[in-house]
Amino acid sequence: MAPSFDWWAKGVHKGTPVVVKMDNPDWSMVELEGPSEDDFLIGNNPTDTRAKARGKNAKQLTWVLLLKAHRAAGYLTSVASTLASIGPAIRRRVASGRTDTESTSSFENKTVKTRFYNCIKVFLWFSLFLLGFEIAAYYKGWHFRASNLQLQYIFMAPFGVRDFFDWLYSNWVLIRVGFVAPPLQFLANVCIVLFLIQSLDRLILCLCCFWIRVKKIKPIPKEDTVADLETGENGFFPMVLVQIPMCNEREVYQHSIAAVCKLDWPKSKILIQVLDDSDDPMTQLLIEEEVHKWQQVGANIVCRHRVIRDGYKAGNLKSAMSCSYVKDYEFVAIFDADFQPTHDFLKRTIPHFKDNEDVGLVQARWSFVNKDENLLTRLQNINLSFHFEVEQQVNGVLINFFGFNGTAGVWRIKALEDSGGWLERTTVEDMDIAVRAHLQGWKFVFLNDVECQCELPESYEAYRKQQHRWHSGPMQLFRLCLPDVIHAKISFWKKFNMIFLFFLLRKLILPFYSFTLFCIILPMTMFIPEAELPAWVVCYVPALMSFLNILPAPKSFPFIVPYLLFENTMSVTKFNAMISGLFQLGNAYEWVVTKKSGRSSESDLVSLIEKDPKHQLRGSEPDLDEIKAEILQEQKARKKKHNRIYTKELALAFLLLTASARSLLSAQGIHFYFLLFQGISFLVVGLDLIGEQVM
Repeated sequence: MAPSFDWWAKGVHKGTPVVVKMDNPDWSMVELEGPSEDDFLIGNNPTDTRAKARGKNAKQLTWVLLLKAHRAAGYLTSVASTLASIGPAIRRRVASGRTDTESTSSFENKTVKTRFYNCIKVFLWFSLFLLGFEIAAYYKGWHFRASNLQLQYIFMAPFGVRDFFDWLYSNWVLIRVGFVAPPLQFLANVCIVLFLIQSLDRLILCLCCFWIRVKKIKPIPKEDTVADLETGENGFFPMVLVQIPMCNEREVYQHSIAAVCKLDWPKSKILIQVLDDSDDPMTQLLIEEEVHKWQQVGANIVCRHRVIRDGYKAGNLKSAMSCSYVKDYEFVAIFDADFQPTHDFLKRTIPHFKDNEDVGLVQARWSFVNKDENLLTRLQNINLSFHFEVEQQVNGVLINFFGFNGTAGVWRIKALEDSGGWLERTTVEDMDIAVRAHLQGWKFVFLNDVECQCELPESYEAYRKQQHRWHSGPMQLFRLCLPDVIHAKISFWKKFNMIFLFFLLRKLILPFYSFTLFCIILPMTMFIPEAELPAWVVCYVPALMSFLNILPAPKSFPFIVPYLLFENTMSVTKFNAMISGLFQLGNAYEWVVTKKSGRSSESDLVSLIEKDPKHQLRGSEPDLDEIKAEILQEQKARKKKHNRIYTKELALAFLLLTASARSLLSAQGIHFYFLLFQGISFLVVGLDLIGEQVM
């Protein structure tokens, strides 16, 4: 029986009872009385009305406050349980994880690993000790600023010791003011200027995107072309070559081949090339079997396997374009192994080439089947939504140029040949061919309303390697193509756009200032208070930029704060990749195939069910069953995979947490909260607690 509340109301209870169920099972169920109809009625007597209104309003307020208090209690209990589960997860990760500097071999140096983990524990406890000490110092009145150093509040030791510390600290202050603070402040000012320029560029892009949406500007093919394609009579059906480059894509090869074989295009006008670069014999046999299956049901598809695997994806595409029959085709569509185009993809892209002889590329945007899989995929979706809907759409409409995304696009083969074809000189062969085609005068078309489904990396390790390649490659390309851009016969505006906006501002300056300003200069200003960063640089402008970035993905607004923190965390990887690509250091030319999980959308599953089941079952021979059995045995025998521990991120986590403790001493509220949460973000990423968990 629910307890009655005599103070809630006098007399008989009226209204509908509200039963509130607690999220925490330890809480009891309480029946609360909701507002009755009389609570919303006004009587004839003004005095009674005001008195009743005050009484009823008080009842309603109490009722609402009780509900809110219960909800807050539920949130607090859930937060407490979450925090309690993080501790054991961190202990397990530290005990069994590998560092990013360790090799993937079975041999591990246990001594080095133990020393590394001991150093992590020492730094962590030291940061926590400093945090507690600075909080105590803050409440004792030890407030230090650059203009008011109150040394007498610190040293309460005997006279001799106090004089020594006074002398030592005074000399450190003189050195700090005269030699350390000026260059640090100068570097901070430079980064602030770069930050404002990049923010202005992003704001202009957003305004242009808003103008495009208001004016409803988008590329439209010829009306008669669309009509002919719909009727299928005397339409524009040129010869199209479809290429699927892949390398050990065991999880996704079936999805991509099936989707491409279902493209709605005349069979005599299309040829599908499966460009298999796999070095795993079992994967090769599986792909050949899948191609053979679709050949039996009438698909015009072939499988090509290179013996000499030079040049990664660029070498694979270059080898395929050297086939003698390619000269019979006018266009080539490229899809990576995890991309699943819709059946009308060619019908919605090819018409944009008709009567537009200067169009060399038609690019579709990406959509993601696993964007809600975990926090990491949600944050990636924010970035890529802005990239496609804002950056590529605006550049496509205003200047007919953007970087080719390497997949989900259709090239005019003449444009590829005119630009020199695929080159293996960088790890971003897609951007390389796009830059060279633009210098030759070819125009690009971006279709924001044509989507091609694919996967996002679900583990931080895969995402980190992908981002390293995406930010190292452009710097390699910039070094190589800068003379060609300067001497190209294009307008000065196009040269300025390519050199300053496309390469320097968005590929070099962005990771440089993100890492330098927020991960190095900001924590250093806590220990060198003579160099200052204003609050609007630390909080307000970054918050505005994050708000603009998240606009193309409005459902992701609840993740705006994690997005801001995660982008600053990823600046370590992007800055390292940018430096290695610019100066050809370390693993600048490393190419690691992004791990896939082979997910499919609900529409894909429905289409597979609706498809003739005979087409799906034909070709299942005993050889294939034996191969699959061997694969299962291999997976069971494979060594268990561990999440990694990332040393750079952990080192910066301890630096930021210590700086947050120091910021309490100077009573810098916004700086403290930013450094604290940014340090926690680095700690979470450094321990690989974001994304897919395999442990």
